[in-house]
Amino acid sequence: MAAIRVIVQPPSPTGGRRVRVDGEILGIAYSTRDLAEFLRRAGLEVDPEDVPTLTWIEWRGMGPDHWGPETGG
Repeated sequence: MAAIRVIVQPPSPTGGRRVRVDGEILGIAYSTRDLAEFLRRAGLEVDPEDVPTLTWIEWRGMGPDHWGPETGG
């Protein structure tokens, strides 16, 4: 795979995570399925089940299990 930079920002206070591919904001993802769809539109075919294990995705703040808003206790 060609060098590509995918950055998933921390969850926002209202939920969802901003997704950037090579510096371009693709949108707000609310799940790995959303992220896989953004990547598909960018020309990268990935299975949503594989998203958490892809080493070329940079997860900022929290990992792929957190899409916010986080509930505190």
